Amino acid sequence: MITRRTLLKASATTGLLAAASSFPMPAIAQGARIKLGYVSPQTGPLAAFAEADNFILANFAESAAAADFEIIVRDSQSNPNRAAEVAQELIISDEVDLMLVASTPETTNPVTTTAEAEGIPVISTVAPWQPWFIGQQGNPGAPDSWRPFDYGFHFFWGLEDVISVFTAMWNQLETNKTVGGLFPNDGDGNAWGDAQNGFPPVLASQGFTLIDPGRYQNLTDDFSAQINAFRQGNVEIVTGVPIPPDFTTFWTQARQQGFNPKAASIGKAILFPQAVEALGDAGHNLSSEVWWSPNHPFKSSLNGLSAGEVAAAYTEATSRQWTQPIGFVHALLELAVDAMGRTSDVADRDAVAEAIAASDLQTIVGRIAFDGAGLPPFAQANVSKTPLVGGQWRLRDGGGYDLVIVDNTGQTDIPTAGTMEAIG
Repeated sequence: MITRRTLLKASATTGLLAAASSFPMPAIAQGARIKLGYVSPQTGPLAAFAEADNFILANFAESAAAADFEIIVRDSQSNPNRAAEVAQELIISDEVDLMLVASTPETTNPVTTTAEAEGIPVISTVAPWQPWFIGQQGNPGAPDSWRPFDYGFHFFWGLEDVISVFTAMWNQLETNKTVGGLFPNDGDGNAWGDAQNGFPPVLASQGFTLIDPGRYQNLTDDFSAQINAFRQGNVEIVTGVPIPPDFTTFWTQARQQGFNPKAASIGKAILFPQAVEALGDAGHNLSSEVWWSPNHPFKSSLNGLSAGEVAAAYTEATSRQWTQPIGFVHALLELAVDAMGRTSDVADRDAVAEAIAASDLQTIVGRIAFDGAGLPPFAQANVSKTPLVGGQWRLRDGGGYDLVIVDNTGQTDIPTAGTMEAIG
């Protein structure tokens, strides 16, 4: 658990004093504070997603809005069962007023499902909206049975966006348009590889051939079967959504076995600089989706700081390179403060849910509004889409990697800094 002492220590290192919030303060009893529960994978194979949590929470503690809030933090340990367990504790034992959750369906889904069952408003992020929404339905294979949530809200991009970004990057290269799919047997992998709602139908419609050797279990130590299938299929492009240690294993074994595709656009696993650095020179020109960067032209509604300023403050405070979840965890807090500030009675769960549903907020990750824009009817009440672009990791002369945005199709306000290059 992140303690008050941890927050104060981290806060002291930032040197970043947030400006007073312009939000109306929520209606609460004198001396009371609104309790926010926050769940993320701070340990385990997904821990990189929560690396910046201490920094973000510490800086929130410096803001004017923080005086009205108490944040109770729990670690999902990268385990869906543990995520549901700590969510239940936050609701029953800690009596939180609003639940916040971030980072992959293995954390967002069990927390949202638990909060929905208990009638607690919950805001979720950092998981494509399809595995979040469809993955929680009683029968994910029967669209007619899907129902909106009463208390669950989610902001992020969707599979349609990442497919668009990846194919736009691949179309900058000369390839045979044969793609190998690396899809694990988890919430993300099953969604990405789904024959109706995932990559297969869209790739086929654009003239790509998909070689899908089937689902594999997370923390697999031998990817020879997948590599052999890709080699036999003459694959020149690899895509998928493995967890970080699995892609390291796959990519190392692929190189050892002489499999050298022209492009590898990978979700989740190579979002973080340390994951790419672990590959040495073999990480050069790997590509991924980019949800947030210092070059995104957005500002925090809490303190007015730009994406670049927040990223720079993180590096100054931690001596570590910025990571994409920084913006989205920060935006979780922005949305929580905004919604509670528009709620007449924060103890009224229905009123809180109504305030979240009515959100229309410019945040450090862009506009968040549950107005249905760009979404099918079944998801319009619960999801707000955020912009997505594509980037490549480029090896620096002195070591380390920079993430260079190489495609901004449909998001021209987010600048590119290069074009797609083939691996090797």
